[in-house]
Amino acid sequence: MQEFDTLKTLVEEAEMELQKAENGNKAAGTRVRKKMQDIKASAQTIRAKVLEMRD
Repeated sequence: MQEFDTLKTLVEEAEMELQKAENGNKAAGTRVRKKMQDIKASAQTIRAKVLEMRD
């Protein structure tokens, strides 16, 4: 499922930015928050696709 691969990529990118944010990079913290919103949207898309497959 392409959407799941996208979700995994987003999580990996967020992890890299989180490491930068933990080292004091404030801009990276902003990017982490943006990525988390993207992750939320991607997870919701996957959830909808799974429900479609079920029906």
